[in-house]
Amino acid sequence: MRENQKIRPSVVIGPLGEPLSLETLPPPNTARWVVRRKAEVVAAVGGGLLTIDEACERYYLTLEEFASWQRGVERSGLNGLRITRSQQYRDQYERLNRY
Repeated sequence: MRENQKIRPSVVIGPLGEPLSLETLPPPNTARWVVRRKAEVVAAVGGGLLTIDEACERYYLTLEEFASWQRGVERSGLNGLRITRSQQYRDQYERLNRY
């Protein structure tokens, strides 16, 4: 085995505590991105199942779009991925960082 070869896990723990593998991730042609699916992709990247570049290529995402999902999870958990509340959570986070 080569020293610089990265070993990837075959399964990571998803946002709801379930095991995620490449087969159980949302399909590459996903058009409707609900909170759970976004969180699964973020968890897959965080757990090393996919790289950011692979996730963006597989799901036709921009780096900025994926980064916004990642920030949403880091700041507010799964609720941070809700598009209808994104401005509310962003304002709350900015207020907390001002003081």
